[in-house]
Amino acid sequence: MKVVRCAEPGRLVFEEQQAPGTPPEGWALINVAYVGICGTDYHIFEGRHPYLAYPRVMGHEVSGTIAAINAPVDLSVGEQILVNPYLACGNCAACRQGKPNCCMSIEVLGVHRDGAMSEQILVPAQNLIPAAGLSPVEAATVEFLAIGAHAVRRSMAGPGIRALVIGAGPIGLGTALFARIAQLNVTIMDVDAERLAFAARQLGFLVIDRSKGSIVETIAERTAGAGFDVVFDATGNSRSMQAAFAYVAHGGVMVMVSVVPDDITFSDPEFHKREMMLIGSRNATRSDFQHVIASIRAGKIPIDRLVTHRTTLRDSPRDIAIWAQQKSGLIKAVVDVAGAG
Repeated sequence: MKVVRCAEPGRLVFEEQQAPGTPPEGWALINVAYVGICGTDYHIFEGRHPYLAYPRVMGHEVSGTIAAINAPVDLSVGEQILVNPYLACGNCAACRQGKPNCCMSIEVLGVHRDGAMSEQILVPAQNLIPAAGLSPVEAATVEFLAIGAHAVRRSMAGPGIRALVIGAGPIGLGTALFARIAQLNVTIMDVDAERLAFAARQLGFLVIDRSKGSIVETIAERTAGAGFDVVFDATGNSRSMQAAFAYVAHGGVMVMVSVVPDDITFSDPEFHKREMMLIGSRNATRSDFQHVIASIRAGKIPIDRLVTHRTTLRDSPRDIAIWAQQKSGLIKAVVDVAGAG
């Protein structure tokens, strides 16, 4: 089968390797249709991912069809599916609490083990989710959108709450979309004028340009001096994450959607004075995936606007290298694996 492998930082290779063959017990063989490209993949390509050994086949945002299955599940050969790429142990403290998204020994397809930038892939049958009613492209966007859906659910924010999403990349936009579905009053902040224009004109959000003026003053003006009831940081920038504490209203919530390798510090007196709640949000659960699927089916997510770039498996080494450097106009890119030839 054909596969694209990141042989080392900065080098993607289109090549052939042995197909996976018959799935072992509990697993399924998937004919891959589309793979979404996200920030993690660019970090792998650039050599900036802390948990990865090369060579590695990337790809964790996956849609496809079942080629063979060896498990007693309510799925059949030929059925269209999407993949939950978080492989959990099922036995640790997190898994026993119904939180496999933060399993103590989690493995993510395309990161800890080879992913789906290949014509076929073996996946545990329990990680397959039916995708009836979605196009293959739509199904390949569910995972990244589920990150935002999970963050919104973690915030416990209710209708009418004032929410600030910091970061207008794909994860931030997904968070904002699901915050709006939850009937929060959403504002997006970023330093990138092009992405802010996209969020405002294409998605209809109120925006704040972080690069202009005093942000504390701007937020005070937008919130009658109170601050935002819930703040989501999806920047992957430690300075932004630390600054965001000052944007949270008294009694409010700060949700860290992104993760950085740095230490995050904050003023303890300010934290206690506001009685803030600080929440980490990691990956997503099956219920978040289902929420995203239902929202796409209901026409609440404009996938056609979010997917701005496309390529084939054969051309992806060239195109990913370009997109890693040239991000103008780029929101979400997908790889057409089944049509690569």
